[in-house]
Amino acid sequence: MDRIDISKLVDEARFNSFHVKVLIWCFVILILDGYDLAVAGAALPAIMKSMGVEATAVGFMASSALFGMMFGAIILGALSDRIGRRLALSICVLLFSVFTAAAGCTNDPIVFSVMRFLAGLGIGGAIPNVTAHMTEYAPRKFRGVLVTVTACGYAVGSLLAALLGKQLIEAYGWQYMFIAAGAPVVLIPFIMMRMPESLQYLARRRDNVRLRQMAVLIQPRLRLAANQAFLLPEAGAVKAGSIRDLFRDGRAFSTVMFAAASATGLFTLYAISTWLVKLMALAGYSLGSALNFLLAFNLGGIVGAIGGGWLADRFNIKWVLCVSYALSAVFLFMLGHGVQPLVLVVAGVGAFTLGTQILCFAYAGQFYPSAIRSTGVGFASGVGRFGAIVAPITIGALVAMKLPLEQNFMVIMTFGVLGAVAVAFIDHRASASTLEAEEAQADVEVAARADART
Repeated sequence: MDRIDISKLVDEARFNSFHVKVLIWCFVILILDGYDLAVAGAALPAIMKSMGVEATAVGFMASSALFGMMFGAIILGALSDRIGRRLALSICVLLFSVFTAAAGCTNDPIVFSVMRFLAGLGIGGAIPNVTAHMTEYAPRKFRGVLVTVTACGYAVGSLLAALLGKQLIEAYGWQYMFIAAGAPVVLIPFIMMRMPESLQYLARRRDNVRLRQMAVLIQPRLRLAANQAFLLPEAGAVKAGSIRDLFRDGRAFSTVMFAAASATGLFTLYAISTWLVKLMALAGYSLGSALNFLLAFNLGGIVGAIGGGWLADRFNIKWVLCVSYALSAVFLFMLGHGVQPLVLVVAGVGAFTLGTQILCFAYAGQFYPSAIRSTGVGFASGVGRFGAIVAPITIGALVAMKLPLEQNFMVIMTFGVLGAVAVAFIDHRASASTLEAEEAQADVEVAARADART
């Protein structure tokens, strides 16, 4: 009996209600993830005033969560390929919900930093797992758009933090924004029961019962024999969760370039998301107006991510990403020099920093084989966190030096240029998506020759 190729089944599937279910679960988790990270940036001026800390010290406090994200992305990204994504994502939600809430219950900078580090483990682990999960289930035709739409949940969470910040900080204090982040723990049982499990994980466990269920949900018209077997070509070729496999089969240099691009992108993203409110306040804007810029930044990020995903499905995703990094530098230069209307420039910065970083993770998800997809995205995200960790500290030091506003943004825009260079050196020919497309084309040509002979 022929074995059904699950990967091919997913690639050729029509978008249906099952894909909507996967999309909603991934989207919701990233909303919570984005809120828990952005809450510190939205509350930054209030935290500085409440705890009596200077700009340099608060830069280290903000970086504590990013330092945790580095470890969370690498460890939980690789671990999920072994224990399943439902359990890995449940651990992420538990970590970032409980410890973000705990950070709101302290007024000590050191304890706050420790709680944010622990929360960062979950925040960092969620991004590669969600990206890999949506990539695994998305039909090839819509993969770029679905992954970037999913990742927009991260921006929606940031928007939610900015909106709540405008309402809660002045009325009740910054602590309530953090304490509210504890509520999502109630979702963990539902994630474990309702969220579809990874196909690779089910294949490695030889769970044919659930594989049959998933196959019918992916393609409802599929008719299966009673003892139908399933094939996942990569399952036996690549060890699950093995970081060393990221450097095999011509992927080594590209893996380094993904990490470099992620580091530069995350530097620009967290330099802006952490310090935008404070920098706008230093430029003479009120807290409410500065938070409006944060809203524009995140709305721009959503538009940029969806637009980038749409373009990536129609053109070469590598060059779409490369141009996006370059445009981030252009808009950061414009922001630093006060080009008007400023709110649209800030939205452009969001589109080509937050939107570009989302697209970078989407590209990494397509680049690596499914058996090491979470590991690959987690490695790029985790190593890239060095940029995220350095960013708040660097900008904090620049703010403490009281340099002109445009010089702060000139430093940040340099990293957009470096990101474009790193992406340009990625070998797209070694990506799993390219190899799969070549195999599919070869199958078509073989079938055509067979038909010609008959």
